[in-house]
Amino acid sequence: MTATDLPFKIPSHASFSHLPIFDKQFAEIDWQAPWLSHLNQLKYIGDTVKGLSETNGQDSPTARDGQPIDIIADILNTALMLRCDGVQEGLPTTKPTQNAQAQTLTFVSQNALPEGEAYEYFIAKTGNIPTRDNLHDLFNGSIWLTFPKTKALLNHFHMLEIAAQGIGHSRGRVRDTITVFDENGAVLVTSDRRIGKGLKAFDWQASLVESRAQWDNPKQVNRHAQAAVYVFGHALLEQLVQPRKPLCAHSLVIYVTQDFFALPLSERMNYLDRTLAQQMDELLSHDEVTPRHLSPLPILGVPYFCSENKHTHFYDDPYVFRSGRRQKSKR
Repeated sequence: MTATDLPFKIPSHASFSHLPIFDKQFAEIDWQAPWLSHLNQLKYIGDTVKGLSETNGQDSPTARDGQPIDIIADILNTALMLRCDGVQEGLPTTKPTQNAQAQTLTFVSQNALPEGEAYEYFIAKTGNIPTRDNLHDLFNGSIWLTFPKTKALLNHFHMLEIAAQGIGHSRGRVRDTITVFDENGAVLVTSDRRIGKGLKAFDWQASLVESRAQWDNPKQVNRHAQAAVYVFGHALLEQLVQPRKPLCAHSLVIYVTQDFFALPLSERMNYLDRTLAQQMDELLSHDEVTPRHLSPLPILGVPYFCSENKHTHFYDDPYVFRSGRRQKSKR
């Protein structure tokens, strides 16, 4: 049984119990799960994490350039270098602010973050991404690898808001929107506007059921597909290690031409990263942006994300596939 079946089962062959920094959640990851298929350097990351159960992490370095480094940070840094092999633009960077230059990204130990300094500010100032040895930060790093322009753009808006508002008890509407999407976001990419409009209108039949034949199968890329969902939220990926039907993403819709689905997966993701960064820039610059601009999407309702959703009665659950209307956006 795989992660595409419900309920989730822990693989019987997994054995991480003798590796102190890892808990059993690392062993529960199904690296073949469809919601992971778009992640850059997925095979390397998956193979390395699994291999750590045999090496006990002894081959991983403890420092780089005088800074302490942890095992997950080291895996992500190696994946970052592999990502850049043959890519002319080189290593990804932060987005410069008025008072800070672009910084080359690298993953560092959480201990490198100075006490009392804001996480987002530290990344923007140094390019260093504090990383703990846990699932949350493994998936956060994987999203940085896959959507570096969009992640840098979100960090940039965090910095603009911090500069304007400071850091208080409330993040404010812009940072709230960033946080919801960063932690729990997904992107529906479609060349059929009926599917995108159906999602925004809570019309699950139009967006997910009646259009099933138009959806891309993550395990068998289909150049004739007209819709696909790519998970952005790293907290959502963490929750999907143990998939549950009620899990709901907060999504954006990006309309593309049919040519998008003829691209190899790596080119799809490069295009999507650029386009998503532009769309988020427009959204976050809007005076009245709130998390309500993001459309709810029950993530296991995405065709091919779990075997049960091939049956139409899967969508008859009103607790998960709710009807609802929101006030019209002024955008």
